[in-house]
Amino acid sequence: MRLFTLALAALLALPMLASAAPDVPAPPPDLVDYVTKKDDSFSWKLVDKKDSDSGTVYEIDLISQTWHDIKWDHKLQVFVPKGAKPQATMVLWNQGGKPNATSGILGLALADKIKAPVAFLYGVPKQPLFGGKTEDALIAETFVKYLDTKDGSWPLLFPMVKSVVKGMDALQAFAKEEWKFEVKSFVITGASKRGWTTWLTAATGDKRVKAIAPLVIDTLNIPVQMKNQLAAFGKPSQMIHDYVERKLVPIPDTAEAKKLWQMIDPYVYREKLTVPKLILNGTNDPYWPLDALNSYWDELKGDKWILYVPNAGHDLREADKDGKKELLPARAVNTLAAFCYCQIFDKPMPTLTWKYVQKPAGVDFSITPNGTMKGQRAWIAESDTRDFRKATWKSETLSEVKGGAVVIGGPVSVDMKFNRPQKNLAAVMVETEFEVDHLKFNLSSQLRILEAKQ
Repeated sequence: MRLFTLALAALLALPMLASAAPDVPAPPPDLVDYVTKKDDSFSWKLVDKKDSDSGTVYEIDLISQTWHDIKWDHKLQVFVPKGAKPQATMVLWNQGGKPNATSGILGLALADKIKAPVAFLYGVPKQPLFGGKTEDALIAETFVKYLDTKDGSWPLLFPMVKSVVKGMDALQAFAKEEWKFEVKSFVITGASKRGWTTWLTAATGDKRVKAIAPLVIDTLNIPVQMKNQLAAFGKPSQMIHDYVERKLVPIPDTAEAKKLWQMIDPYVYREKLTVPKLILNGTNDPYWPLDALNSYWDELKGDKWILYVPNAGHDLREADKDGKKELLPARAVNTLAAFCYCQIFDKPMPTLTWKYVQKPAGVDFSITPNGTMKGQRAWIAESDTRDFRKATWKSETLSEVKGGAVVIGGPVSVDMKFNRPQKNLAAVMVETEFEVDHLKFNLSSQLRILEAKQ
């Protein structure tokens, strides 16, 4: 049975009523203290330059810091597509590991779509450490060390952030030396714990951070998210078992543990996170409850956009009806490229506003696009519990522009009703396809989960 009814109308988008927000306490100073602490081990050196038909790739060796007597060394690549010129703003993608074929393809593809240089910083974090620990096991180890020592420099996210800050330092120096050009600002991006690093880099207040695009780190407002996981999955996700095994989740009822989560939760820094932000999530990510974003979205400051990639997990690669995944996450890359392009070239980014109104039979929904639009579709998934990780998302076209695009602005909205399912639960969202210059991409509304009819 169709889960929604649709009507088009020229209506003013009604603003959501804002309630008076309580005073937000200042975040702990430990992050900023660590990142801004002087460290004479910082250095960088251009070690390679390769030209090809696609463009030029520079490779830089970087030492970002010495953390607890461990020197953090990184590779830093700069991808310059054929015919592109340096710009005052540069994209800086942070990730783990070392340069490889996949990162090279992604770096050049992103730079080519944006028509501007893009930098990739590797080795965030330095690993393995402490007996071969990597990734979440390594982060959990450093959290335990903080709880044991009360030393605010221990949480691994802090040197990860400093890596990005020093990456910006190196790129500015490189641009002056190699291109005789001044890079003034950056769009910071990265996935998973590197998305976490992206949020916290902006939280330092570094004025060079012009915008951020964190991918698949749908965990802001951590204490609430831990409760969300229990409600959705019945227990914490297996994907965070490293924190559970170290007794970090559930969050211990101690002052030190509560401070730790305040130190590393981007939500705590939300008053400072006013730069434009694009959040990219997969609808089937095994880490997070489906509606995790709803626990923090309304309290984010400044311009903000969402893309949910349907039928995609933590890698943002969409799966078809047979479960086969695409090679590269095309939907995510296209939207990320458009966002970065708008930030670099000071183009207006299309916007979406929406409103859900809860009703006994379902929800009334209105969405207002603003920009050059190609079409809209509703996405729907069903599940017998609040765990939608294995659900299949199906779409239904709401509108489509043939042979071009149409500029939408002002009060024109799409209004519809999402009806409650006869049984089980349903999740719904609306996606809009936009076009900016040469780029086509998608943006999403928030998700809602509908309970079955009583």
